[in-house]
Amino acid sequence: MKTYLVTGGAGFIGSNFIHHMINKYSEVKIINLDKLTYAGNLENLKDVENSPNYTFIQGDICDKELIEKLFSENEIDYVVNFAAESHVDRSIKEPEIFVKTNVLGTVNLLNVAKNSWEVQGVFKQGKKFVQVSTDEVYGSLGETGYFLENTPLDPHSPYSSSKAGADLMVKAYFDTYKMPVNTTRCSNNYGPYQFPEKLIPLLINNCLNHKNLPIYGNGMNIRDWLYVEDHCSAIDIIINSGRVGEIYNIGGHNERTNLQIVKTIINYLNEKVDKKITEKLMTYVEDRKGHDKRYGIDPTKIKDELGWQPETPFEVGIKNTIKWNLDNKEWMNNITTGEYENYYNNMYENQKNKTL
Repeated sequence: MKTYLVTGGAGFIGSNFIHHMINKYSEVKIINLDKLTYAGNLENLKDVENSPNYTFIQGDICDKELIEKLFSENEIDYVVNFAAESHVDRSIKEPEIFVKTNVLGTVNLLNVAKNSWEVQGVFKQGKKFVQVSTDEVYGSLGETGYFLENTPLDPHSPYSSSKAGADLMVKAYFDTYKMPVNTTRCSNNYGPYQFPEKLIPLLINNCLNHKNLPIYGNGMNIRDWLYVEDHCSAIDIIINSGRVGEIYNIGGHNERTNLQIVKTIINYLNEKVDKKITEKLMTYVEDRKGHDKRYGIDPTKIKDELGWQPETPFEVGIKNTIKWNLDNKEWMNNITTGEYENYYNNMYENQKNKTL
């Protein structure tokens, strides 16, 4: 039985990954380490909390003593590091928090794993550290071209810079110590359990409550969207078959402007749920500082080497996501957004009359 230490497993992608693993494999043990900050929510894992092969530990990846205890008490085979501060707007306000968690926390995990797995300079067989990163570390694209695994890093926000710093430390542990690692860089995820500060669940929730729908700048920023289950299946394949030391880009080939995303959600909810949900709710707000124009990932490497490709077209995934949010209103109502809800609501109210 393989043991996975999944950090940040109560968050959006981490909780979906835990569901994926428990549903797919009977012979795995999952240790979920999560600090349960504002975006971590054990409601995401209610259906697996009593599973005999699942354990939850509340804690911080920066806590060296705790991480050492987990490694000493468990034969951990894989570390899958989802734990991160991930919201760009918040990183602009509080960059030091992102450096602490995303960089120093990753280094702490790497160091403890290295000390546990290395015997006389040689790593035990069947061990791997997987760093779950983001395409934002590459910076911004023009109208054409795609991010490749060898695209130079050019992060523009404190968030993406902290993730790039963590990625480089993972690379350093491979280059220096030959530690078995992989780094994944994915495009924007969407799907069940996503915290409602992110674009798609925020839009769905605001539509249902007839609140303003925020659109940064002119709404023409482009992102590549990946359904979260496809992302989880890619990580699973990389853990088992990825070449040690390699970076794998994970993309959906589903590029959309933010404006297209907003209108897609409005149109679906207008037709299926409430005729009062219209484009009149759209509100243009001042653009984000350092807002990258376009992201686009070329996933050729993971397709050619490991046989992975996304299975969920955006047209299917977005409907599944909206339906999930409609069917899980209680989950949404139980989410505490606190200062972030107030921050966004105040921003939208202050600029609701703003025009292009």
